[in-house]
Amino acid sequence: MSATLLMHFALATISVAPGSGGPRGHEDVAMLVRRYERDFRAAAEVHARIPSFSRQTGLACSECHTSFPQLNSFGRAFKMNGYVLTDAQTVTAGDSTKRLALKLNLVPMFSAEIQSSFTQLNKALPGTQNGTAQFPQVMSVFVGGAVTPRLGAYVQLTYDPAMGGIGMDMAEVRYADHTLLGTKPLVYGFSLNNNPTLQDVWNTVPAWGFPYAASSVAPTPATATMLDGAFAQQAAGLGAYALLDNHLYGEISGYRSAPQGGASPQDSTSMNTISGIAPYWRAFYKTTFAEQTLMVGTLGMSASLYPEGITGTRNRFTDIAFDAQYERPVGSGTMSAHAIWIREDQKLDADFAAGTSANATNTLQTFRVDASVYTRSMIGLTAGYFRTTGTTDAMRYPAGAVSGSATGSPNSKGFLAELSVLPWQNTRFELQYISYSTFNGASLNYDGAGRNASHNNTLYLLSWVAF
Repeated sequence: MSATLLMHFALATISVAPGSGGPRGHEDVAMLVRRYERDFRAAAEVHARIPSFSRQTGLACSECHTSFPQLNSFGRAFKMNGYVLTDAQTVTAGDSTKRLALKLNLVPMFSAEIQSSFTQLNKALPGTQNGTAQFPQVMSVFVGGAVTPRLGAYVQLTYDPAMGGIGMDMAEVRYADHTLLGTKPLVYGFSLNNNPTLQDVWNTVPAWGFPYAASSVAPTPATATMLDGAFAQQAAGLGAYALLDNHLYGEISGYRSAPQGGASPQDSTSMNTISGIAPYWRAFYKTTFAEQTLMVGTLGMSASLYPEGITGTRNRFTDIAFDAQYERPVGSGTMSAHAIWIREDQKLDADFAAGTSANATNTLQTFRVDASVYTRSMIGLTAGYFRTTGTTDAMRYPAGAVSGSATGSPNSKGFLAELSVLPWQNTRFELQYISYSTFNGASLNYDGAGRNASHNNTLYLLSWVAF
């Protein structure tokens, strides 16, 4: 990264002291420059999410990422500050008061990616051919970058071959600004997005957690917590956040149902519609020491849902989670570790009354942990463990071939291992293996139709190109 752009970014991330007529002293700017230079030395040169950000900033993908989509310190600051840092030529205009009224990048905000994959199960699904090739698995177009000096966007449109159509995938519009709280710098802003945890900057949360890509045809456990994507692309949320002194972060957001492909406004045909506003909260503390970074945090969400229609009895789900992330340089590469634990309390008034749940209340807990090492030569190895446990409920988790549970239990656990090779920063190849020791409540004959947990072990090969 050029010293000039580093200086510009440092100036952008410190505030103007009230009444000072200018930025805080050059010592503060130099301190920030040294901090970001240190962060860059700790970052391996690997893959970027959307190349339009690289075109906008004039920076290599590795300036923001250790490996996609894992952000380093500079990448987290870029996102937190609204995706607006630019080193590109711009079109500007003012008005009669000399106020800047327009600033548009000459570089287009568009980029694309294509994923192709091959999936091999330990045992084929009943009546199907094993060894599924997908070309593409997904194909996406992104719109990402600065819209105004304080407003940026990250929007993904994806073609899904299984659906045979194009739809809205991830989307966020973010406003950010800076001030002082006493003598401490404060970054604050607002996020409009379509998936709780999408706005987060850490790779512990469900929207950005490992595995970063997975087979779309392999069996998966029968249930997951609400935070694990229940509202992905099915809700709209607006929230406010603040980061104090680059250490302490707080956020509060509210979500409403905004289904893709369903009735709008929601009506009697709608499913799992949010009643009122579903609050989402997030807090974390981050510290850096001896070129190492540690984050510990908490997040949660509570939602009251109509299982069918928009009137009548509702179910309530409350999720509370704790997470942690650790990063450090290893030789010329990087090492990172992530962990998250989520507990969900389910108050199933509607389902119990309708006879679709054997219990009026259930719980669900999920734990995931992973660690990865990436060399500077763009080779990475990641290992992870996952476990989901919950209340036995034969009505909610009925028996059924492949996806059912003969015991009525949602319990699943297993291990993941992944080898990734990145010959270029925008090209990635993966070899991934998932091994299940328990699936939907049992190891043997878990579905009541003779399928074992190990039959769902999955070998997955992926090619991923962004441009």
